[in-house]
Amino acid sequence: MTGTRYRQVGGGPDALYGRLKAYEGRAAATAGVGKDLVNEPMIRHWCEAMGDTNPAYAGPGAIAPPTMLQAWTMGGLSGHSDRSSAYDELFGLLDGAGYTSVVATDCEQEYLRPLRPGDEITFDAVIESVSERKTTKLGTGYFITTRTDVRAAGEPAGTHRFRILRYRPAVRARGTKPGGGPEAGQDGRNLRPRPVINRDNAGFWQGVAEHKLLIQRCGQCGALRFPWLPGCNECGCQEWDTVEASGEGTVFSHVVMHHPPFPAFRTSDDAGPYAVALIELAEGVRMVSNVVGVPHGKVRTGMPVRLEFLRTDPELELPVFRGSEG
Repeated sequence: MTGTRYRQVGGGPDALYGRLKAYEGRAAATAGVGKDLVNEPMIRHWCEAMGDTNPAYAGPGAIAPPTMLQAWTMGGLSGHSDRSSAYDELFGLLDGAGYTSVVATDCEQEYLRPLRPGDEITFDAVIESVSERKTTKLGTGYFITTRTDVRAAGEPAGTHRFRILRYRPAVRARGTKPGGGPEAGQDGRNLRPRPVINRDNAGFWQGVAEHKLLIQRCGQCGALRFPWLPGCNECGCQEWDTVEASGEGTVFSHVVMHHPPFPAFRTSDDAGPYAVALIELAEGVRMVSNVVGVPHGKVRTGMPVRLEFLRTDPELELPVFRGSEG
């Protein structure tokens, strides 16, 4: 799991790990059926949200973006009726042992054939692996990897591996940071979750550390892209360099988070609701961030914003955007 630091706890496998390990290879879902056929409206919404204008995803003969592979298998709020009892038993064991918190860590996808409107999606999922107990900055727990084999119209279409960490949150004394030292009055239990830094996005976070917002630029066609990806959406080239964003942008869309309250995500001394926005940068790409400097109720589509960097605690600084009511 690239970019995440952890260490093994104890001298060897613990008793719970032995019980969890027994679930490896057991089905998580069997003969699952996508709730919708592959369809043009969902493809259009996806492309609009991602800012992906590739002509292959529109018009006659269009295909679905490959990264939508998981979307066609998702159960939505009502879930899937084909989820296995083994999956529920595994997480019941973790819950009973106090590993009740969860964070998604990464996913891997392999594409075997394009998905086209009208394809019926079917899938099987398996609990592929359970790690030994690890300690992360979030707490101690187990990494669970699920593999989903996806079929389209009965033909193998791709594989989706999804990894989560089920963990027991670290208990830190008030006024200490994760390393144990003083933290300038910050409650260590309310730290922002740390971004997963890997080989594909490490340059972005290095730029943030230098107060630069870096955008990838394709080395072949010159297209700009964000978030950072290993290859160009337009031409597939894997050569790239970066340009520094001017910092100017506008609010393209936004939501206001009311419940549940997460003090770690507050952008001021006020721990109340806060705005999360899709910012359209002057360069034409979009990114998700917080809007600060104006009451959450005053944030609006089209509002001009300006980049700044917010230190949330001594170990983390994030790009945010300051709005203006004027």
